[in-house]
Amino acid sequence: MTSLDTHSDPVILEMRTITKEFPGVKALADVNLRVKAGEIHAICGENGAGKSTLMKVLSGVYPYGSYTGDIVYQAEVQQFKDIRASEHAGIVIIHQELALIPELSITENIFLGNEPVKRGVIDWAEARTRTRELLARVGLREDPETPVKEIGVGKQQLVEIAKALNKSVKLLILDEPTAALNESDSQHLLDLILGLKGRGITSIIISHKLNEIEQIADSITIIRDGKSIETLDVKADGVDEDRIIKGMVGRTLESRFPDHEPKIGEVLFEVKNWTVGHPQVQDRMVCKGSNFFVRRGEIVGFAGLMGAGRTELARSVFGRSYGRFITGSIYKNGKELHLKNVKQAIDAGLGYVTEDRKSLGLNLLDDIKTTTVSAALHKISKHFVVDTNKEFTVAEQYRKSLRTKTPSVEEGVAKLSGGNQQKVVLAKWMFTDPDLLILDEPTRGIDVGAKYEIYGIIQQLANQGKAVIVISSELPELLGLSDRIYTIFEGAITGVVDKDDASQESLMKLMTSARKTA
Repeated sequence: MTSLDTHSDPVILEMRTITKEFPGVKALADVNLRVKAGEIHAICGENGAGKSTLMKVLSGVYPYGSYTGDIVYQAEVQQFKDIRASEHAGIVIIHQELALIPELSITENIFLGNEPVKRGVIDWAEARTRTRELLARVGLREDPETPVKEIGVGKQQLVEIAKALNKSVKLLILDEPTAALNESDSQHLLDLILGLKGRGITSIIISHKLNEIEQIADSITIIRDGKSIETLDVKADGVDEDRIIKGMVGRTLESRFPDHEPKIGEVLFEVKNWTVGHPQVQDRMVCKGSNFFVRRGEIVGFAGLMGAGRTELARSVFGRSYGRFITGSIYKNGKELHLKNVKQAIDAGLGYVTEDRKSLGLNLLDDIKTTTVSAALHKISKHFVVDTNKEFTVAEQYRKSLRTKTPSVEEGVAKLSGGNQQKVVLAKWMFTDPDLLILDEPTRGIDVGAKYEIYGIIQQLANQGKAVIVISSELPELLGLSDRIYTIFEGAITGVVDKDDASQESLMKLMTSARKTA
């Protein structure tokens, strides 16, 4: 490592002219990043802009030699050969997909590979004591012996930060830390990051939630198409969400939602008295006598706090793919359907874009073209043999129409950014040509430009006379997109509000009320 002169400002990190290429793609092109010690520095950009790639270069996921340019950390040029090397220097990255092992306890996860040893034997008593101290620092009151799979995503994020603190972190990188969190868990995490700043820990945060960036960031570096565009001082430059968006997409977005004039027809899909039990807990109901309908050309939102039962309702309706069916009826065009599995649901004209695209929506071993046609193979097959030319043509059409950023439809879906993976999942279900499409958190972890495109796709589907259900944790999204909004609390539908009468306050009241509305 070579010592370099530093600027008068206390700078902990400089990344200079970083270039990273993959086969057929230049992911980063001469990117520069300068982070001051003790600040919260945000990195913003559209999906596929290169944000996560840049952080993987910094943390050694992409080792020295696989990129060009210099990483200058604490005034010395670094040549990290792997993650352990960057962690040894005090740089810890928390990825969007958490790296915890569900079956292990909180203690075992925090000390995995770094266990305290006494006389050649792991000292679990010492590990548990230190775990309690670390959990107290992140505001988490859990038994250190609790398996990680038994705590929610918000608490798992806090365990990841506790794990980072155990490694004497100096520079903490958080990639979409609040993407899967509800509002209260998100705020708790943001407060914790501010608290770490008070202790002198520098943070780099990647997020598409621009309101959160505006709230906690000191500086923002904007990356577009693999290039660093500008760095903004949040307070000095008077930065707001519109200013960040302009840097990200290269233009001003006049509206977050495309203009849409709904053409609503008769009832296409209806669910009556839908009651479903928890798959493991015998006495627990996840859906309690739910009644709702969706009309042709209508976009219907479902609002509820995390754990309210929105996803459970959607999955159970979609071919009973979740829970223990107890009672209820489903009707399409007035005719009762008996959907006992996912294939029957697809054959009946239903499609479902899952909340968890990586484990439920995609096979990460497949390429784009295989994924695009996977839910409707009969449409490109003859005598049970797939026509590979048709497969390629269909995938290419959706790649162009959805503007999926990829060099080829033969690229593996695992290599795509989150937003582009979401477009592939949308393409898969659009190819089935469903009459009802259920979209569960369709824009989670997606940048504002891609969100606008996906909103337009949803509106196009409605304009074709299809019925659309959108489940979202972002109330502004539901208010901007939906024609009607149902609210769910503890497995029961508590109300339904027309778009013109809906507000965040009125929805929140119904989302936190056990009062059932007829």
